[in-house]
Amino acid sequence: MSPDDYCQQKTAQSGSSFYYSFLFLTPERRRAITALYAFCREVDDTVDDCTDESVARIKLEWWRKEIAGMYEGRQSHPVTQALQPHLAVYDLKQEHLQAIIDGMEMDLNQTRYLDYAALTRYCWHVASVVGILSASIFGVTTPQTLQFAEKLGHAFQLTNIIRDVGEDARKGRIYLPVNELQQFGVTAADLLNARHSEKFEQLMAFQVARAQQAYDDAFALLPRQDRRAQRPGLMMAAIYRTLLDEVQADGYHVLTQRISLTPIRKLWLAWKTYVRG
Repeated sequence: MSPDDYCQQKTAQSGSSFYYSFLFLTPERRRAITALYAFCREVDDTVDDCTDESVARIKLEWWRKEIAGMYEGRQSHPVTQALQPHLAVYDLKQEHLQAIIDGMEMDLNQTRYLDYAALTRYCWHVASVVGILSASIFGVTTPQTLQFAEKLGHAFQLTNIIRDVGEDARKGRIYLPVNELQQFGVTAADLLNARHSEKFEQLMAFQVARAQQAYDDAFALLPRQDRRAQRPGLMMAAIYRTLLDEVQADGYHVLTQRISLTPIRKLWLAWKTYVRG
């Protein structure tokens, strides 16, 4: 299996909404974004699938060295072998890739976030930076497009947090800010024990409204000249915003189930966005 094939398999197996937007890219850009996404999956799985925290930290440190070596032409993993040829072409910066690893390590260091400012710092590491790197691959002619991508990545992560409240709680993690739980009268125990209530619905309505606003704020930053190049991000946004609509329509029952869209619906949303241009 070639490095590109490895990354393609890793991406397809994830079932992520991101995969559908990749289908509409040119082959070279598709290989680059697939390698980037495979890297994100590898380091994320290092934390999620490893039951021994010390082992997870050792693995993340290995990835730090592997990324540093990649920028010196020394790479041993299929993901870095696939990603390395694209570094200079798309100006992919090492500090951004290392920042993603820092974000994954944050999940080992803490399971609660005091306020939205603290959560935003986490989102920057695990999502906004990914947005910047992705936009660089899609095509950028102005720094404002990177600001759009940074904000869009933030919106994606807010959506993930909303969708995965119950799943994360079962892992002992709560990403909803502590002060906002207090504001709406919801306790950590309510989330950990999957207690759905009217107060919880009000909390989640607040979270969904903020995520939707983050999408609007991102779109307002996208320069017209880069809109066509950035269509993959817009496709992902169409899928994720529809997911938010589904969460809302379902009455915010995210504590006991994971709301998702079917593959054919994701593909349809991506296609509609692509055709709209």
